[in-house]
Amino acid sequence: MYDNVLIPTDGSDGATVAFDHVLEIADTHDATVHILNVADTTRDSVIQIQGNVVDALETAGEEIVRDAATRAQQRGISTKTDVLQGEPYSTIIDYAESRDIDLIVMPTHGRRGLERFLLGSTTERVVRRAEVPVLTIRLGDDVRVTYPYQTVLLPTDGSDCARGALETGANVAKADGATLQLLSVVDVTSFGADVHIQMQVESFEERANDIIKEATEIAEDTGVESVAGSVELGTSIHRTILSYIEDTDADLVVVGTHGRTGFERYMLGSVTEKLVRTSPVPVLTVRTPKPK
Repeated sequence: MYDNVLIPTDGSDGATVAFDHVLEIADTHDATVHILNVADTTRDSVIQIQGNVVDALETAGEEIVRDAATRAQQRGISTKTDVLQGEPYSTIIDYAESRDIDLIVMPTHGRRGLERFLLGSTTERVVRRAEVPVLTIRLGDDVRVTYPYQTVLLPTDGSDCARGALETGANVAKADGATLQLLSVVDVTSFGADVHIQMQVESFEERANDIIKEATEIAEDTGVESVAGSVELGTSIHRTILSYIEDTDADLVVVGTHGRTGFERYMLGSVTEKLVRTSPVPVLTVRTPKPK
């Protein structure tokens, strides 16, 4: 499923955790691991001084990618390394596009605000703009990172965005022999208690069941051997998904992104953004394909 996997690294603890997971994936799929360090030349101090400072950044970067490549090669995994100058997020995206990368893997700190992601908002920008799937791994003692995946959780609302994620999620589950757990959450926060509202809730539930049925058929046609589906009522979609991760012992969550700017850019409002920040397992984000 993966031929070329990209991991941007700055040598931090978060990058090390992500790299360990990359090695497991690459070993299984016989993929080449592209190890990239970006010397951030957009910072004021670097722009003003240039010369020796840029040289020092590149020297440090070369050591980081060299050490990572050595670890990979000890496991018999093919690698390609690069140290490039530029703005981190755009350099990562350009690299992925020019090298036919199938998957980008990056860590997140899980903090709030724009600074919550590694290297400021680098991971957030890559998730939003990359054309290829991005696997994010949050740092934290409560985070579980295992491979191969046994249960892949795919929340779906039946949108084009969710359908794009379904295709990727089904292929991941098929490749790993995992169970694909489909979930559709009906948000009941806007509903009241009278009989007409209850009828509306039932209508939403019926629609959600149809979404699960359709998604199940697509997954089975893809070749996934084990597919399960569920419809849940909840007052918070992302919290319902988090609870379901624990209930099903999911190893991976696959969700779609629209690629828009602002908090509204994600499927179901800011649900995907919240999952990237809070999920106890890796999150694979899939951008909605561009219209042909």
